[in-house]
Amino acid sequence: MKITVLAGGVGGAKFLRGVREAAARRWPDGEGGMTATITAVVNTGDDAWLAGLRITPDLDSVLYALAGVNDEERGWGRAGESERVSAELREYGVGWPWFTLGDLDLGTHIARTSWLRDGVPLSGAVERLSARWPLGVRLLPMTDSEVETQVEVAADDGGRRRMHFQEWWTRYRASLPAVRFVQPGVEDAVPAPGVLEAIRDADLILVAPSNPVVSIGTILAVPGIREALAATSAPVVGVSPIVGGKPVRGMADACLPVIGVETTALAVALHYGARRLRGRPAGGLLDGWLVDSADSGSLDALRDAGITASARPLLMTDLDASAAIAAAAFDLSSPSR
Repeated sequence: MKITVLAGGVGGAKFLRGVREAAARRWPDGEGGMTATITAVVNTGDDAWLAGLRITPDLDSVLYALAGVNDEERGWGRAGESERVSAELREYGVGWPWFTLGDLDLGTHIARTSWLRDGVPLSGAVERLSARWPLGVRLLPMTDSEVETQVEVAADDGGRRRMHFQEWWTRYRASLPAVRFVQPGVEDAVPAPGVLEAIRDADLILVAPSNPVVSIGTILAVPGIREALAATSAPVVGVSPIVGGKPVRGMADACLPVIGVETTALAVALHYGARRLRGRPAGGLLDGWLVDSADSGSLDALRDAGITASARPLLMTDLDASAAIAAAAFDLSSPSR
């Protein structure tokens, strides 16, 4: 069984742990592992250069969570972290004072940056970082190109100004109304090595409950990825990041209105669209969509739109809950085979 997951951020990291656990339970190898292979295609639109270092927040969140070294209380970074270096950088006026890098986390950034400056592509650096721990998941950046999400907001003079997504998200907590999201250079980016093959050769593709706009949407903006999803023979099943009209995590409700999408499980599914309707290609991405029990009233509308759907609790409160959600997504793929 080959499973490919499109993911971004902490929600994607939690979901991937659930996918790994559910796959190990369903397809055990008899030695405590699994016969299934899992590949995660991870958003890199949140990446940035900071204090001379290349940081990759979504990739690192996934890496640390799968390695079991993430900070569960904060939801990001390494467990047992200290922040002495960031304090020194602030004294020198270097970096973003509102964006703290932990000392252990800095070790990852330094290693990555060293390899990048030696000419290793980001996908190669991710492979080297992943080799440190038995992740059970192959991590792939969506692209080796630098494609950073920027946010346009209204300026005081009546015009617009741009800022890096991290400034809008972390510094301002998405409180500045966004006008649009842009990824300069994305039209010239190419999928990282292995990405298109992971989609083409998969038996099942899962869309994690990550931000539909700045995580999944950014992955889909890389030329070739959307087309590969449309062409694959594998069923594509998504898990709603919206529960009862609110995002499970993060601030998707500050992003979705910018692209004209309501903050509902149904609206997000319709935004992705169905791959087939009444036996014919429909131009969308989804075969199946898993919603929370609170949104069970949308099931008929989803099915009418050509998307197989079911409802169950979607809060990833612990590993068992995350694994149960992943298992339900596995089951939802069966009718579209």
